[in-house]
Amino acid sequence: MRLLVPTLLLGVSALALGRRVDVYAALLEGGRAGLELVKTILPALVMLLTAAELLRASGVMEALTRLLAPGAKLLGIPPETLPLVLIRPLSGSAALAVGADLLAAYGPDSQVGRTVAVMLGSSETTFYTISVYFAAAGVRRTRWAIPAALAADLTGFAAAALAVRLFF
Repeated sequence: MRLLVPTLLLGVSALALGRRVDVYAALLEGGRAGLELVKTILPALVMLLTAAELLRASGVMEALTRLLAPGAKLLGIPPETLPLVLIRPLSGSAALAVGADLLAAYGPDSQVGRTVAVMLGSSETTFYTISVYFAAAGVRRTRWAIPAALAADLTGFAAAALAVRLFF
């Protein structure tokens, strides 16, 4: 396993030499294409990370949590996990921070801790994914992608809570 990367590098280099490919020019072209992709994606990423931090720092997250708690209970989602449910579609790193806070507060073996772990492992950063992939593909109108993805997220969060209740 330790020799996998060196073997791959040597194999690709030998293949390129055999086909008389200018490896340096190919690397430069790949770097150029990567920078062009970053240029199209970066504004969306900055906006998403800023929005996630604003939600967390402004107190809006706590207000939304209190407002949505009765609906979460109805869906079987522990209300304590609502900060994670709200931030996960926006930012993976913010969701990990919220998850770590919840695990520290409730413990990893608690109902909330287990639910948080399953939610983190079975959900996606929806807006990040949509902005990155749609920007890379040049799609400007997301149409039904966002509502469908958010419905899938909500279903995943409810299923995570149900799975923890059933199996733990």
